[in-house]
Amino acid sequence: MEKLLRPIRVLVAKVGLDGHDRGAKIIAAALRDAGMEVIYTGLRQTPEMVVNAALQEDVDAIGISILSGAHMTVFPKIMQLLKEKKMNDVLVTGGGIIPEDDMQELNKIGVGELFSPGANTSAIAGYIKEWVKKNRNF
Repeated sequence: MEKLLRPIRVLVAKVGLDGHDRGAKIIAAALRDAGMEVIYTGLRQTPEMVVNAALQEDVDAIGISILSGAHMTVFPKIMQLLKEKKMNDVLVTGGGIIPEDDMQELNKIGVGELFSPGANTSAIAGYIKEWVKKNRNF
């Protein structure tokens, strides 16, 4: 019997007190336009809320939009929670105001590619599709 394919599922979240969500909404729309199923959690999420939603929604990827400067706290906490829940096959990616040195440090702990403001939305969608194709059972 042929395996039924489902769309790639991506959770897009704003973590912390950052109230600027225009970029997250643009990314969510672009990923939907690229054929993905997007769950947007809205503003003021905690890492625990994000990981629990990712587990409940059975997502392939989590995209974190962060402009608050808390990226070196938020991303490691999300990675730790995913590991605790044995969700090692979920891509964690994101974007916002993140210095290049910090991006490299986050990549070392398993965070995927991170995107700066103004990044090409087609490139972001392509990155997620390629990662899922290589790392998930599709």
